[in-house]
Amino acid sequence: MSVLAIIVIIVGIWLALKVVGALFKLGLVLVVVLAVYWLIAPFLGMPR
Repeated sequence: MSVLAIIVIIVGIWLALKVVGALFKLGLVLVVVLAVYWLIAPFLGMPR
């Protein structure tokens, strides 16, 4: 393989890991928001 191909593969793997990390953080934020809503909704008279 050429040096350029190795660099492209490394950059591709790095970007894939960044995307997975961002999706994981987004998922965690969504879970926290839903958990807070689930806990607070009965006190505010909102449907669960």
